Amino acid sequence: MSRLRIVVDRLADWQPYYPSEDLISAEDFLALDAAASADDATHVINLCANLDYLETGYYVSLLAQARAQRVLPSVETLNQLSRKALIDMQLAALDPLLAELDKRGVLAGDSLTLRVFFGECQTPELARLARKLFERLPHPLLEARFDKRHGSWRLARLKPLPLTALKSGEEDTFASALNRHSTKVWRTPRARRRYRFDLAILVDPQEQLPPSNRGAIKRFIRAGRRLGIDVSLITHRDAGRLAEFDALFIRETTRLDHHTYRMAKKAEHEGLVVIDDPQSILRCTNKIYLHALLGTHKIPAPRGQLLHRSDLGRLDDKLSNLSYPLVLKVPDGAFSKGVVKIRSREELAEEAPRLFDSSALLLLQEWLPTEFDWRIGVLDGQVLFASRYYMARGHWQIYDHSSGKTRSGGFTTHDPSEVPVAVVKAALRATKLIGDGLYGVDLKQIGDRVVVIEVNDNPNLDVGVEDVVLKDALYERVMAVFLKRMEQQLEHRPRR
Repeated sequence: MSRLRIVVDRLADWQPYYPSEDLISAEDFLALDAAASADDATHVINLCANLDYLETGYYVSLLAQARAQRVLPSVETLNQLSRKALIDMQLAALDPLLAELDKRGVLAGDSLTLRVFFGECQTPELARLARKLFERLPHPLLEARFDKRHGSWRLARLKPLPLTALKSGEEDTFASALNRHSTKVWRTPRARRRYRFDLAILVDPQEQLPPSNRGAIKRFIRAGRRLGIDVSLITHRDAGRLAEFDALFIRETTRLDHHTYRMAKKAEHEGLVVIDDPQSILRCTNKIYLHALLGTHKIPAPRGQLLHRSDLGRLDDKLSNLSYPLVLKVPDGAFSKGVVKIRSREELAEEAPRLFDSSALLLLQEWLPTEFDWRIGVLDGQVLFASRYYMARGHWQIYDHSSGKTRSGGFTTHDPSEVPVAVVKAALRATKLIGDGLYGVDLKQIGDRVVVIEVNDNPNLDVGVEDVVLKDALYERVMAVFLKRMEQQLEHRPRR
């Protein structure tokens, strides 16, 4: 049963706050039987005052981790906080933000002390700074001092803050921050419903073309809770909360140089079940990698050629085996962006330098016009859905961005038994090279020829499109895979 423990030096330290059945003294926590405590709680918030090496608070975090519990702060964070050099290394990325705040006049005087409560603070203008501190060094209560020297602001000191050091106004801020950080603490026992596992869905509310629309997200939440999984929505600002969860489901368009990849890496490091896992993101988001991977394993794909910046002076030699029209692609384009149709040698010489601004390598492939692309959804090595995505009206791609407003073609979704065997076989062979996560394989069928165009690591799962055949069962199948993997991780979690 997944639950929370709040560990304090003395129960009296909690007197200003609402009583909680999750509260336990450090002495009682350390005295818990290891096997029993592993079953009792999976999330621990350590609010002890003395967190120095081998002191009481340090042992709370150390034993929590040894009991396979997720604890805030972790021993790694405590070790980093004990050494200024490690703090500076972790927080070097704050310098541009400090410079921006200084330029805007937010930082006044020559010194600033900032108290951070679960990534929040009392000064709205410094909210980003507080959040960044918490994301880099996750700790419930931090006090940071910044000094201005030689015209630049720098972190002078960062230390954990004891619960008893909070002032009356700060106590309210702390309680509200804790409430947002873990809603379990403030639910009354009557209102609290127990779930076996906790799953976070990463979304971007502002994304114009998200992998799942709002209706699909609601169905994921309902499906998860029917299976005993408490599902919460998070954004990139909640990176510091990942250790609260047992699994992460990314429903935001992924990129390598992006917070989606960093959060997937962090979640995997914390021992969460992750879809999309970092390896799948790495392998799917780069068309150059996929081109080489499919070719190495002789999986049918469009004939193509890699172009380097240095090839611009010898294009005729490089293209001796290809004929126009061709398709020129940047490695990490999505939703038909970064893909250009090339009709002649002159067009190639004109378009390639522009795309080379963003990548040292480009992929040039034969143009294969079709009325639609097959999209085969694969989850855990099994076909999840099969759809036809039709080209936008009057355009050669599914998405048409040429007018400044994105248009897309229609779709049909089919029972997998209705899909040509060669299409399904090619899709499964391609995803087997990537992993066992959730993928959308785009394929073209020209007569008897079937080719894999690309493998997407976070395919669209939208209400009214991919779920037309399975309906609610589609969302339950996704959540069932998470459940199976979380149960497997629980079985293999070390006992102390």
